[in-house]
Amino acid sequence: MPLISPQAVDARLERLYSLVADEEDARSCRDLDDSACRWVPRNFFVYLASNALTQLGDALSSPKTVLAWVMASVGAPTAMVAMLVPIRESGSMLPQLFLGGWVRQRPLRKPMWLLGSLLQAVAVFGCAAAATWLSGAAAGATILGFLVLFSLARSLNSIASKDLIGKTIPKGRRGRLGGWVAALSGLFTLAVGVWFAVKGRGDDNPLFYTLLLACAGLFWIVASVVFTALQEQPGETAGGSNGWLEAWSRLGLLGTDRDFRRFVITRALLLCSALTAPYYVVLARQHSDGGASLLGTFLVAGGLASILSAPVWGTQADRSSRRVMITAALMTAALGIGVFLLMNWWPEAVSHSWIFPLFFFCLGVAHSGVRAGRKTYLVDLSGGVKRTDYVSVSNTLIGLVLLLVGGVASLFSALEPQEVILGLSLLGLAGAGMAFSLPEVQ
Repeated sequence: MPLISPQAVDARLERLYSLVADEEDARSCRDLDDSACRWVPRNFFVYLASNALTQLGDALSSPKTVLAWVMASVGAPTAMVAMLVPIRESGSMLPQLFLGGWVRQRPLRKPMWLLGSLLQAVAVFGCAAAATWLSGAAAGATILGFLVLFSLARSLNSIASKDLIGKTIPKGRRGRLGGWVAALSGLFTLAVGVWFAVKGRGDDNPLFYTLLLACAGLFWIVASVVFTALQEQPGETAGGSNGWLEAWSRLGLLGTDRDFRRFVITRALLLCSALTAPYYVVLARQHSDGGASLLGTFLVAGGLASILSAPVWGTQADRSSRRVMITAALMTAALGIGVFLLMNWWPEAVSHSWIFPLFFFCLGVAHSGVRAGRKTYLVDLSGGVKRTDYVSVSNTLIGLVLLLVGGVASLFSALEPQEVILGLSLLGLAGAGMAFSLPEVQ
């Protein structure tokens, strides 16, 4: 017999939800029916806990940090190391146009989320096994293969997740939920960053990073167990029977839906906040000794940025996600332009060890705003089965844009990092201007 009944747990969650909602009408469900509304408090915290756990798994298996170091430690070719981030980012977006049609066939999206989460755990365990028992090109190729599986699973999660939020969390609470998830993930990233900073002062042990990957896989499994408590009502299944032809037809949304088309263009321009991040790290490595301790400092800065800013951005996104995108884009652009001017007019300022982590912190604050704004805007812009179409089409197109931008960036590899930052920051200014043309959806 359980010590606490499920009814008592739900009652406590409802009281806690009222505090988090911070409004008298915390139980208000602006676009949910009564059957879904009664489960909002439980679903809010189930989603918060499970996604915070997966975010921790992300931090422990980041292609930019942990996977790159694991590949280097097993002697994988540099060319394979260079493929980590493109596969991870584009691979999770490009398949969504086609996976979206498959997801639409099913009235319940929770099983799709659980499948995606478990497959991500399998992929990360595979990377850990490859790092333990293989070496050289064999290890690198195996890790890249499991990363492809990871990206496909993450693509499935992305589609199911946004649709589940739309079905289980009412308008006015979605941005706040995203903000708290980002804050918790920032806290976890902060802890990992401190660990890296301390560990980086000594010799790196390849087994250390292998254990990190194994722990990351465990967090996806725990997240799946937590997510089984989510209460979902059956939803629409229109448009899920024609497979690939139906998926291609979704591209017609760009021609027929003016607001959606402008959002996709805006989102593409707002990629500047994510794409500039590696160049800040490159600048820091050029002007310091580098090493794992430096990387840990950047992780700490990024974690603090999420902890301090994500809840604020999330709350503001519930009021106007459009204004949040504009503000965050302007912050990204101003920071990039400022760094370019500093590097060219006052280069001796970068001799301070804290300067680049400070820049990275500011960029993290702006990026949290971009993420909160565009995620909340997309969910609130759509409804029903159209939400799945919007997510799958936009993410697939953004995946293509990432590949295109990556290819273009490689052509300008001779440029200084601050010059690339300037160019991407100008795209941020264009993104802010494009966001002005979007309608309010809150």
